[in-house]
Amino acid sequence: MPTIAVIDYGIGNLRSAEKALTRAGADARLTNDPAAISAADGVVLPGVGNFGRCIQRLHDEGLADATRAATISGRPFLGICVGMQMLFESSDESPDVPGLGVLPGRVELLPDTVKRPQMQWNPISTTAPHIVTRDLDGTWMYFVHSYAVTATTAVLATCDYGAKVVAVAGRDQIVATQFHPEKSGRHGMKLLQNFVGQTEQS
Repeated sequence: MPTIAVIDYGIGNLRSAEKALTRAGADARLTNDPAAISAADGVVLPGVGNFGRCIQRLHDEGLADATRAATISGRPFLGICVGMQMLFESSDESPDVPGLGVLPGRVELLPDTVKRPQMQWNPISTTAPHIVTRDLDGTWMYFVHSYAVTATTAVLATCDYGAKVVAVAGRDQIVATQFHPEKSGRHGMKLLQNFVGQTEQS
């Protein structure tokens, strides 16, 4: 059973991600210990709320460096919702707060032509193969967000919400979802099981 560190920086219902990963077959542990994050087989960065506040708490808790180190360690890494957004370079929500810069791109406000936030189920369309999104093309996932990533590279899946919205991004061992897999029923569980399987193969 692979160990997965769920980074605990004190914002949001982080235990829901921990519990879902446990159901997916992992030894999931909510932790704010950089040593535990470094030792885990895989790492998950959840997030809800304001981009700038989440980034600031990550720094305040002394976990920003450990998070960046995990993304370049070669171990599987999963970002969820604002945890996805924090991996990018910047966000319109907090323009003076740099993101972690792990993936290229920025986070922008959804257009005025759609209701904000997007708070609904939406099918995803995979655009590039990855073990974490395997067998998930066309499946429905649960989104809650007003901001979305704009990226020309590292896009693994999109959804339609007035326009194409990046639903899954990543490269190599790093994957990040705009939706909440832990709230997305059996398809979200399948994604988490794929992630756990990736940690077992690494």
